[in-house]
Amino acid sequence: MRDKVIFLVLGAIATVLFWIFRVELYEALYTVNGFSDQMYNTGAYGTVAVITIAMAWGMAAVYYYVINSVKFDRWYHWLAMLGVTCVLTPVVCYIVAAHLLEGFDYSTAEFTFQVYNILFTALTFVIASFSMRWWSSNCRHTPIPQ
Repeated sequence: MRDKVIFLVLGAIATVLFWIFRVELYEALYTVNGFSDQMYNTGAYGTVAVITIAMAWGMAAVYYYVINSVKFDRWYHWLAMLGVTCVLTPVVCYIVAAHLLEGFDYSTAEFTFQVYNILFTALTFVIASFSMRWWSSNCRHTPIPQ
């Protein structure tokens, strides 16, 4: 039980650190003059980070607690959920960021930014998975057996 809580706390800490350093992390991977300034000034970095965190943790929770099926407990099922998360999250973030940056033509920069955001989405999903999988009754051995 203690190990389960440690994983959950470490996952929460890693997620909070992502939130705190979101601007630095995003700009370390992708920076474009004008676009990065507008992302910062409109608060879009924060919005994109919240969506990324919510989608990754939410999809991991759906896999481990809603689906939670013996027929869906293989590593490739988990990988499919990761794939869905990595496709869906940048699409939602793109739509929201485009709305926040309305009046500016940064569609190419925004698309490229969302491609880089896939890395943070995948990493957050993996962190969420290893944080919460231990309480799942059927999928706790996915993606890597204990």
